[in-house]
Amino acid sequence: MYIAQEESFGPVMVISKFKNGDVDGVLRRANATEYGLASGVFTKDINKALYISEKLEAGTVFINTYNKTDVAAPFGGFKLSGFGKDLGKLSPSLISCLRVLINEKNN
Repeated sequence: MYIAQEESFGPVMVISKFKNGDVDGVLRRANATEYGLASGVFTKDINKALYISEKLEAGTVFINTYNKTDVAAPFGGFKLSGFGKDLGKLSPSLISCLRVLINEKNN
């Protein structure tokens, strides 16, 4: 799907179906792109969310939320979405290896 493989800047969210339990298949599809700025995981299972976020090739992974960031958090992507990070204390020493996780805690 073209829209899922491009780096769109705007109010765009791709939601795709997958077979129940096929987490590794979802990860293969999610990572089959040249870009990796940000991604989002929505699930009630925090262990599954953390497993998926560790495997996603994206600079920022949102869990149960999207686009809520802290101005002090390093910002930057993986692959063609950027090299290194902007902002944050560690940004001068980083080279595309830090992943920022943002988790929306539901009460």
